[in-house]
Amino acid sequence: MDKTVYNAYVSILKEELLPAMGCTEPIAVAYAAAIAARELGKTPEKVEICVSGNIIKNVKSVVVPNTGGLRGLPAAAAAGIVAGDADKELEVISQVTEEQCAEIAEYMKKAQFSVKNSDSGFVFDIDITLRAGENYANCRIAGFHTNVIHIEKDGKVIMDKPYKEDGDGGYATDRTLLNIDSIIEFADTADIADVKETLDRQIEYNMAISKAGMEGQYGARIGQVLMATYGNSVQNRAKAYAAAASDARMNGCSLPVVINSGSGNQGITTSIPVIVYAEELGATEEQRYRALLVANLTTIHLKTGIGRLSAYCGAISAGVGAAAGITYLMGGRKTEIEHTIVNALAIDSGVICDGAKSSCAAKIASAVEGGLLGMEMYRNGSQFYGGDGIVGKDAEKTIDNVGRLARIGMSGTDKEIIDIMISELK
Repeated sequence: MDKTVYNAYVSILKEELLPAMGCTEPIAVAYAAAIAARELGKTPEKVEICVSGNIIKNVKSVVVPNTGGLRGLPAAAAAGIVAGDADKELEVISQVTEEQCAEIAEYMKKAQFSVKNSDSGFVFDIDITLRAGENYANCRIAGFHTNVIHIEKDGKVIMDKPYKEDGDGGYATDRTLLNIDSIIEFADTADIADVKETLDRQIEYNMAISKAGMEGQYGARIGQVLMATYGNSVQNRAKAYAAAASDARMNGCSLPVVINSGSGNQGITTSIPVIVYAEELGATEEQRYRALLVANLTTIHLKTGIGRLSAYCGAISAGVGAAAGITYLMGGRKTEIEHTIVNALAIDSGVICDGAKSSCAAKIASAVEGGLLGMEMYRNGSQFYGGDGIVGKDAEKTIDNVGRLARIGMSGTDKEIIDIMISELK
């Protein structure tokens, strides 16, 4: 494999498979608030939150971890201000004490919070200004969850970097290098030492929160319902364990997850079904690693054309990635993986994202089911063909079509979803 492409794939995995605690949008708000609070150096009396509609959508209904069950943008910002450690980035509020948890609730009663919808045109935009007397501090994040583009205090610019919505999104590594052929080649030939630490953390974190979801009383308990209703087959466990992990993280579980393409739910959906199947099939540790490479990189490839946040449910892409990884685990390569991807995309593309909340767990179960059905279709001699709806002449063209559908075709849908959700806040 070309060394430049190989190194890029290793870098992409390290950039994307990051640990995060809680739903990543409220955590990014807490991260921005923690940075601004550090610069301000005193307790702010006013908190001005200006965010894009997709941030409002994904923060509205989820519990912010370590806040005693608080939800929403003010709670996320307050957690970052009172108890955040900005150096921990997406684990910014992972070390909140009981005393600090109580302080967050008290602080929200005392400070003035304002929330405004950003008119910047950025899909992902978090702009937080904290004020104390005559002093202020500002932090802005755009493009993705840790991409800080501006920090300012009392008129002095501390950090500023350009950001363009149609550019590279601020990433160091070019995602356009991703394609199915090269993903399979990378999985076949990768030196496991280059990816082991990243994948071990994904396995450990995501399976731990899945276990918590299966045993606890989080959200709608989708995983538990699936197991009670449909039994212990590997197909059902793959769905149930992924759904349980989502229910836990959407509803306040303080365990971290390893994300994929900026989303914990996508990280969960991509990885857990592959891990479940690897155990069922008696796969070696190396086979499991290589299948996870296919799953993770396929998900990232799909999400690159769609964008970080959209009206298109990200779990669908992750379910497709998981199915690609399982197909690889079962001995499939280019032909089998490409047909799995095409079939799965034809089945479930178009499922809307109406924010982060408990029903994400049910969508994850459906996404995994769609991916597995796409895989089983080809294994049983059935497939969708180019010209069937949005299905293109091959896997890459189909992926392009889905990106166009999500990024352009569903932009109006996204606006309507956000308008509906904002009206519900009034």
